Amino acid sequence: MPDADQAPVVTRFAPSPTGYLHIGGARTALFNWLYARGRGGRFLLRIEDTDRERSTPEATEAILRGLTWLGLDWDGEPISQFARRDRHAEVAHEMLRRGHAYKCFSTPEEIAEFRERARAEGRSTLFQSPWRDADPATHPDAPYAIRLRAPREGETVVEDAVQGTVRFGNDQLDDMICLRSDGTPTYMLAVVVDDHDMGVTHVIRGDDHLNNAARQMQVYQAMGWPVPVFAHIPLIHGPDGKKLSKRHGAVGLEQYQAMGYPAAGMRNYLARLGWAHGDAEFFTDEQARQWFDLKGIGRAPARLDFRKLENICGQHIAAMPDEALLAEIGAYLAASGRPPLSQSQKSDLARALYCLKDRSKTFPELLEKAHFVLGKRPFEPDEKAAQALDSVSRGILAELTPHLQNASWERNALEAAVAAVAESHGIGLGKIAQPLRAALSGRTVSPSVFDMMLVIGREETLARLKDATTR
Repeated sequence: MPDADQAPVVTRFAPSPTGYLHIGGARTALFNWLYARGRGGRFLLRIEDTDRERSTPEATEAILRGLTWLGLDWDGEPISQFARRDRHAEVAHEMLRRGHAYKCFSTPEEIAEFRERARAEGRSTLFQSPWRDADPATHPDAPYAIRLRAPREGETVVEDAVQGTVRFGNDQLDDMICLRSDGTPTYMLAVVVDDHDMGVTHVIRGDDHLNNAARQMQVYQAMGWPVPVFAHIPLIHGPDGKKLSKRHGAVGLEQYQAMGYPAAGMRNYLARLGWAHGDAEFFTDEQARQWFDLKGIGRAPARLDFRKLENICGQHIAAMPDEALLAEIGAYLAASGRPPLSQSQKSDLARALYCLKDRSKTFPELLEKAHFVLGKRPFEPDEKAAQALDSVSRGILAELTPHLQNASWERNALEAAVAAVAESHGIGLGKIAQPLRAALSGRTVSPSVFDMMLVIGREETLARLKDATTR
């Protein structure tokens, strides 16, 4: 929690609604959320929709759905950057009045010609406007852009909470355009104005924005505004160490929901992807909020590892309360386009969760193992299960049936009944368990045969054995 004399922490996530929510963006949102929530602060959402040609309402909705599924709540209503364009223009003109910006009448053609000539002569292509120090009396009656009057000498220093001290020579930074000649603000100006007006204290974002920080700091300084804490986090790479892309598999957050990963497992894994708290791998949301800090973020790119993701997700499925687990399975079915469970299936699944959740890493895996309770008689065995139900195995199951008819329906008695038949044939328990599994579930992978019998009951167990032995 912040000290009484410190301003409350305010973080923000600012996606562009031009496509799906990338998993890297989801991790950035998570880091901002954890940092704010762990300090009693505010987490804000800004939709950077200034690219009117590519921004779509559908993409915005997808972003909101993805964040909601991941469990990241934000304070207040999402802010539209485009809706604030008048405020951005106001600040550009304020810098102009203060002498920290100037009118530039150079045309795009003139700028392109300058750069082409500079390349041909082996000079820097950094554009230096001839209007920077021009006498206002010489200004033409023509459209103009407003450029920041950036310092030409010295350096701009970014004290980054992740990257450390980063220095930029001012001779390598141009007088960036703040307001275009058509009156529209640039992204670089809009970000600073929005962050200032929203009271953002910590800007936590991908390190592909690190170069932007130097130029944005100059806007803060020109306006006399406090500079937020910058924390530029390394990007996520694929298992091969290359920048994450579609060739590595799922990169959109909603794809992970449709693939059946639990939200708590995704939060845990994404938090651990580039951040560490000692050797902790599995942790709760409450622990993550308490532990998360900027010092624990590494400077090297994190690598996506689906095996680790599944392992973490399996632990969260095992730890999840049954009611919450059933609700999230329902959401997964909807997200993946699968039919919902009927009320009776939900009841049956709830009864079976105790023997399903400890060994399932994803919801599809759990539901596949739940086939014995979600399916209906007669169970048609798959190819492997059919092989386990050969004539010898069916004969042994027929012999087992009367033992089960007379057994007390509790685990010890069921185990004893099966063991007695196995011993009479001089075979191990596994030799009966596999055909018994095939008869009860139609599969070769399922919970233990004794758990299945306890869940479905005596009558259903005997009926399935009859189906298997008389087919």
